[in-house]
Amino acid sequence: MSRADLGQAPAAGLRAGTAWCDLTTDRKGARVRDPLLAKVLVLDDGHTQVGIVAMDTTAIGGRAISRGALPDVGEGFLPALRARVEEELGIPGANLLVNASHTHPPGPLLCDDAAQVERVFDALRRAQEGMVPARAGAGSGRESRITMNRTLRLKNGRHWTLRHAYPSPPDQEVAAVGPIDPEIGILRVDHADGRPLAVVYNFACHPLFGDAEGSLTANFPGVASRVIEESLGEGALALFLQGAGGDVIDTEFKAFDRPRDIEPMGMRLGLSTLRAARQIQTEDATISVASETVELPRRTDFPERIAELLQEQAALLESLRSTSLNFRSFLSLYLQHALCPDYPGGEAYRYLQDASAARDADPGAVPNRAAMDELNRRNIAKYLKNIEAMEKLAQIQDDLATLRKHQAINQEAGSPTIPAEVLGIRIGECVLVSSPAEVLTEVGLNIKRASPYKRTFLAAFSNGYMHYGPPASDYDKGGYEVTECLLAPEWQRVFEDAARRVIARL
Repeated sequence: MSRADLGQAPAAGLRAGTAWCDLTTDRKGARVRDPLLAKVLVLDDGHTQVGIVAMDTTAIGGRAISRGALPDVGEGFLPALRARVEEELGIPGANLLVNASHTHPPGPLLCDDAAQVERVFDALRRAQEGMVPARAGAGSGRESRITMNRTLRLKNGRHWTLRHAYPSPPDQEVAAVGPIDPEIGILRVDHADGRPLAVVYNFACHPLFGDAEGSLTANFPGVASRVIEESLGEGALALFLQGAGGDVIDTEFKAFDRPRDIEPMGMRLGLSTLRAARQIQTEDATISVASETVELPRRTDFPERIAELLQEQAALLESLRSTSLNFRSFLSLYLQHALCPDYPGGEAYRYLQDASAARDADPGAVPNRAAMDELNRRNIAKYLKNIEAMEKLAQIQDDLATLRKHQAINQEAGSPTIPAEVLGIRIGECVLVSSPAEVLTEVGLNIKRASPYKRTFLAAFSNGYMHYGPPASDYDKGGYEVTECLLAPEWQRVFEDAARRVIARL
């Protein structure tokens, strides 16, 4: 439906409106740390209207493909919202970008399906009705203190992913950490008189847990948005768009020596965004939109991957050896030897006395205490090898279950491909490109490098969901993101080519 059909005349110059709604579940007993919101920005340059929706949820339409593990937003949400927006607001459904922040508190997080569509649509309606003359500008900030690549590079060429479901690898096996993208992509939208209206900021992170109690929360991006909004005032809205965060975690993710606190991370992200946003100059801007739906190939190598893990499992089981120690005796001996490797069995003078007594009795005798230390060292080493094998066996069991689950999902799909929408929106010099996959850092950086626009930002977890999107080069290295992946390695080339074509059309 066009503006003419709605009785609306095209307006000259950029106009923008914002609104938000609360989507938090009313489930009895749910512990809520802070509300889960959908924030909306509608932009209109007189020829093209677009809507950007930033939702505090894990995935958009991930219920079926995750077999209920991500239960909140069903597959019908986006089609229903787009159809209603197009019919009642005159905004083309294809011009709607809906992004999930990927916050991970235990679900369900949100209100029911019908309420989700109704509330987000109402926010879009209010944003459109409240549009005012506006100016826009793009820029970028940087925040490298709160995130790291969670997939460690091992000396044997393999990958090991930091997860709470896995132990960390032995220190001596780690060669390097992977890359991150510290850029904060920013679209600043002001009223015509320069007062702030909205800040859209794009950052690659993985907001996995909010607190030890499992509270529902928008996590540290929610804190960052609050910092931005409180600082700007004037009713300005901050919209967080998740980036290529598939292999990213916060640096304190596996810190067990302190309670988890999302406030410092959110404050750092919010302040870094503000610092950069204040330097952006806004002006009148035009809008263009392009999109393409591609077929991403499903992976078919599950039998080979499973066979490899079973072979590794068999070798680890074969490596286990009997030991006279149990955990209690091992821990006591291990701490003694770690505290004082030279004299773990007591003070140094006791060893000197043993040596003196042995010389008096038999010059060739070995001091008893030293002999016992050597026996204990061998027992400790054997027990440690068994522990390392046990930790790897536990990881293999988790990976086998994941591969078998995804093999079943792909077999039941009845199609060798998964349709994926690639949406591009240009607002002035800012370009947003969407992906429904949990894109990893390397792929996100490739999209940015290939774009002719300096301010190109990837909004992953958008307009759909299909688990991880790792680079093709990672598939033989054993990281979690490859294990938790439905796509064949060729997906990367298909997606990156489509992204380049979409950007070229903007």
